Amino acid sequence: MNPGRGGGGNAVLAGIVAQVGQLRAHYDEVVLPLWLTRGFNAALELPYESLASADARPLPPRRYRTMACARQLFVFSISDAAAARQHAVRLFESLQRRFRHPAGGWVYSIDTDGAPLETQHDLYTYAFVVFACATYYRRRRDARALQAMRETLALIESRFGMSSGLYAAQLDDDARTATQGPLQNPIMHLTEAYLAARAVDDADGCVEALRRIARGVAALFVDTATQCICELPARDAGTRIEPGHQFEWYALVRSAPDVFEDTQLVATVTRAVDYAQRHGVTPDVESVCASLDLRGTVTDATQRIWAQTEYARCLAMRGDEASLRDLARQLTRFRERFLHARGWYECLDGDGRVARADMPSTTPYHLAACYAALPGAGGGA
Repeated sequence: MNPGRGGGGNAVLAGIVAQVGQLRAHYDEVVLPLWLTRGFNAALELPYESLASADARPLPPRRYRTMACARQLFVFSISDAAAARQHAVRLFESLQRRFRHPAGGWVYSIDTDGAPLETQHDLYTYAFVVFACATYYRRRRDARALQAMRETLALIESRFGMSSGLYAAQLDDDARTATQGPLQNPIMHLTEAYLAARAVDDADGCVEALRRIARGVAALFVDTATQCICELPARDAGTRIEPGHQFEWYALVRSAPDVFEDTQLVATVTRAVDYAQRHGVTPDVESVCASLDLRGTVTDATQRIWAQTEYARCLAMRGDEASLRDLARQLTRFRERFLHARGWYECLDGDGRVARADMPSTTPYHLAACYAALPGAGGGA
């Protein structure tokens, strides 16, 4: 991070550090306690899928997803509070006990009685299991987590892998038939998972997989005109650009320069961020829209909280003086518009009105990843 020279840059950085302290206090004192108390179903030992934003009561569950449990496992694994450490153990035990697939691997969801509900094999889900188990093992050194991570990566490569070097997004219950081809978002989170696995296990194997993914993404998903990474293959009708994912890819690629330095993605993500910031961020409120078409026209003006956190993380990782000034404005508007005394607003519409009245259990993952990257965070959530 390079805050620039002179007193102006130092003042901006000092202001950001103060803002980060306020964000972290809200996270530690409001967000995390929700999922230790009201947000946790003690009978199933699982987080509820969602709480009401107004009063933090659990919303009636229809299912419990493997991915949601894994995200919460990540969140509590990286916290040093004693209660969080104990909760991470509970979540890991529940992940192992509740979500195993009869055919090996992981179900997508279970019902409210704990029985398998949606039993397709989902790459996005598998990626988060790897990510969470790698993080839990790195912090807690539970050998079972390392074993689960290795087994899941082996299943990803053997079941989801395609000749293109990328991966099917979803397989049928039999784990033999692909029901969805490659999609950007699951592959992005698989990249995140491999980066986490690399930190605790076979670095050479993970690096090889990551470079193969980088080549595949550049070939299939990058729009040549904008250099943005599309949600569907770039040549598919109806594909779109999500600005938040351009910021998220930037953070992933920049976090491992030794892995990606000789791939096309290094140049791609820099240009994609510039494009996304120019077309997908509303300057007066520093807010990120949901999607653009390939001409840069806003097609969904919804402002989702996760996209705001990815924008903040990207600005912090860019670290030049202009980005830090943008970050200072963005964090102010983010705190004013998305956070409140009982939690957060998940989505605002294009006019800034609350568009969703719930707080999903998956959102603290985005807050934690963002806050860990901000100046003054101390390198961890």
